Amino acid sequence: MTIENAQLRVDEWIKTVGVRYFNELTNLGILMEEVGELSRLMVRTYGEQSFKASDKYRELGDEMADVLWVLLCLANQTGVNLTEALQKNFEKKNIRDIDRHKNNEKLH
Repeated sequence: MTIENAQLRVDEWIKTVGVRYFNELTNLGILMEEVGELSRLMVRTYGEQSFKASDKYRELGDEMADVLWVLLCLANQTGVNLTEALQKNFEKKNIRDIDRHKNNEKLH
């Protein structure tokens, strides 16, 4: 699935199953909640915190997909074409960071 296709599929789902989009600020809050859930799972999986019973059956991919879903919603609501935005972001990073990481002694 392409990013463009994902944006279209989320839009279709929202308009048929979800009835309508939550407003942008509500979706921003939901995005923060989903990032928090992803963070909680990452900390317990790769960090030093132990799992709580309620966290044990969560899946990393599912939590990432929840974050992506809400981001796709926000992109649709604000008229952002994420394919184009990501392409421009790559171009920006390729110019700005061409030698930055290679010259970072902390990474060697």
